[in-house]
Amino acid sequence: MNEYKANALKNVILLGHLGSGKTSLSESLAFISGAIDKKGSIEKKSTVSDYTPEEQGKLSSLSTGLLPLEFKDIKVNILDAPGADEMIGDISHSMAVANAAILVVDASSGVEVGTEKMWLEIKKRNLPAMIFLNKMDKENIKFDEVLEEIRTKLGKQAVPFALPLGKSDEFNGFADIVELKARIYDGNACIDGEIYEDKMDKVESLRQDLIETVAGSDEELLEKYFEGEELTMDEIRSGLHKSVLAGEAVPVIVGSSLKDIGTLTLLHMIRQYFPTVAEGQPSVGENEKGVDIQRSFKDEEPFSAFVFKTLIDPFVGTINIMQIKSGTLQKDQEVYISNKESTEKASQLFTLLGKTQIPMDVFHAGDICAMAKVADVKTGSTLSDKKNIIVYPHIVCPTPTMYVAIHPENKKDEDKLSNALARLQLEDNTIEVVRNKETSQLLIGGQGMIHLGYIIDKMKNMFKVALQTEDQRIVYRETIKQTATAEGRYIKQSGGSGYYGVVVMRFEPNPKADYEFAEEIFGGAVPRGYFPAVDKGLQETLEHGVLAGFPVIGVKGVLTDGKYHAVDSNELAFKMAASIAFKEACKTAKPTILEPIFKLEITIKDEYLGDVLGDINKRRGRVLGMEPAVEGYQKVVAEAPESEITKYTIDLKAMTQGSGTFSREFVRYEEVPGNLIDKIVEEQKKYNEEHK
Repeated sequence: MNEYKANALKNVILLGHLGSGKTSLSESLAFISGAIDKKGSIEKKSTVSDYTPEEQGKLSSLSTGLLPLEFKDIKVNILDAPGADEMIGDISHSMAVANAAILVVDASSGVEVGTEKMWLEIKKRNLPAMIFLNKMDKENIKFDEVLEEIRTKLGKQAVPFALPLGKSDEFNGFADIVELKARIYDGNACIDGEIYEDKMDKVESLRQDLIETVAGSDEELLEKYFEGEELTMDEIRSGLHKSVLAGEAVPVIVGSSLKDIGTLTLLHMIRQYFPTVAEGQPSVGENEKGVDIQRSFKDEEPFSAFVFKTLIDPFVGTINIMQIKSGTLQKDQEVYISNKESTEKASQLFTLLGKTQIPMDVFHAGDICAMAKVADVKTGSTLSDKKNIIVYPHIVCPTPTMYVAIHPENKKDEDKLSNALARLQLEDNTIEVVRNKETSQLLIGGQGMIHLGYIIDKMKNMFKVALQTEDQRIVYRETIKQTATAEGRYIKQSGGSGYYGVVVMRFEPNPKADYEFAEEIFGGAVPRGYFPAVDKGLQETLEHGVLAGFPVIGVKGVLTDGKYHAVDSNELAFKMAASIAFKEACKTAKPTILEPIFKLEITIKDEYLGDVLGDINKRRGRVLGMEPAVEGYQKVVAEAPESEITKYTIDLKAMTQGSGTFSREFVRYEEVPGNLIDKIVEEQKKYNEEHK
């Protein structure tokens, strides 16, 4: 593969709804460009980008695949992203290094939920975009209706650059509106041909719309247009390029990736209308003093790179995929790693075509490359010149919305499990691993069942650790609702020195703090030296409440009186006395159960607002507020008990046909309704018996 500089590099991400044909399109682009000699297929599990056992088993992309393509005088790094929005961490990191996007739409299905979600991600980042209307070879496709749906749901900026052609409702080519030529599929490639006469008027009409768009992109062209002069093809192309970059025009191309219809034209359009990396804005980071600095996509600037993806290969080890933000990277070059604060040598430098490594000696600013066997580099790391350090900001991704408890089927795999999870977190920094000491559960958190299922499958396939799963247990708390005073006596005589400790303590509800200890002793009833023992004894007792053994919070213990013995009193006696005093006080202090309350920020389409609000009420939640989000969407802020939202990811998708998303954040503990306490206590006691 040749070397390419920033003015000949384009990093393009493929996005779309699950099953829209992104991977088939990337395969067709690779074949048409000559990157591969033979096309694979998803059904035969032979595509370049979907090569992992997990993807082949699901017949779906679960991780972004890289396909560097050479076409004429440019290099296009195609990033084939997952269709499942639960893989948003992977998608977000890949979008961070893309300078343009192709939204793939299944013509037989139209604009689906995932189409809209990915379009919102594109618009959020202001990426120049095109829409590839795929699967036009399917029966009964009504192009005008699909185009209207695209323009209604995604925006009027969507303009057709091609018009489908065919005989007897069979799609076999298209008219290129810009060039005013028909490109007819002949089994091998697209060739120029004559426009079907019945399409001519429509092609001319659409072309006129395009020229108006072009004229609006430039004052000189607009003046020329109003004076009735005809724009040249160079002016049309230049104007369209500006319009696409500004987001004023989103070209719509028709085709069939399975039959390679439209993919050659798509490559031409990528080359003609998408920006090069050199046209992008500088990257902003911080130097070692925390001061903001910029780096441009220029070879002359100091080297820096951002790791946007990490792969764990069982044979090669860790592979880090990065975009070079400035300067160049050569084989065996020393690079400074931000998160390690150390230097490493780039001894293995290559690009990836799917899983195939293509060794390279040098990469230029803007390009995407891979480096192997450099310890501790992970997704989000910055690499730079040690003499010119820069650290780029981490990509902000949603926190987990769903957790499952896991344990290995074979207890011998405990050590392997810990190691495997640590390595997977290098690959995917949106995974959260939590060891809950209270429930003895090991939890993994992710964005939903697809995401969690991918992690579990990968554990089995790559690390040979088969897992069993169970539902996450809620971590409740206990507290007291009423002030109570009680005496605690721990007196034991055994012939020699014994134990003697007596305390009188007042226990008060304390909503402002989890725990507080104080003393109001007069006259030395309990020597000051034993106060720490009383405090410690109480803290240890509060680790297990009297109702179900949950930790006790929101309690203030006040030592008011007591007795001691000059010989038999000791720290243990006073620790035990404090424990007894609390348990006695609970008989009248009205102990109760507290449950964790989470704040939810839910983004939904306007049409589902009523259903979601009603559902929140059913979950014992309360709505705190609402505000418009992006056009057609509402953001609902609410609070709900964790026990009611452990599977809210699944339920919200069901309520909103997959369009709703949410984030969650713990805010506080709150008293459980009285009618639920007995059930919680019973379940916890049963769990404790089973896990003795």
